[in-house]
Amino acid sequence: MNDAKTIAIIGASSNREKYGNKAVRAYRDQGYTVYPVNPRAGSIEGLKCYASLLDIPGPVEMASVYLPPALTYQVLDELKQKGVQTVFLNPGTENAHVIEKAQALGLNIVQACSIVAVGKSPAQYPG
Repeated sequence: MNDAKTIAIIGASSNREKYGNKAVRAYRDQGYTVYPVNPRAGSIEGLKCYASLLDIPGPVEMASVYLPPALTYQVLDELKQKGVQTVFLNPGTENAHVIEKAQALGLNIVQACSIVAVGKSPAQYPG
């Protein structure tokens, strides 16, 4: 296993019933360094929370987005600026404008549930 795997959970939540929280737990359980991103939280699941993707020190390989499309659209530039290699747009985060801009920026977008992609089921993480 690669210890250097890093992921930002954008739209991370302290509410254990929300997917933005389940993703934090799923990736942490799989050995990733997890960076929760939420401007209104100090910490989530015991991890320091960042107000913005750009506040995270050092590189971030992957990001998983849990935001409504209008907010997802706004963070695409930050994802490009940070050099994130893979961006998961979870169900409900994307629309035609988001996809168009992501492609124009050259982002590697995966439209899928990132929790399932890491080999877990959201059902494994009850509230």
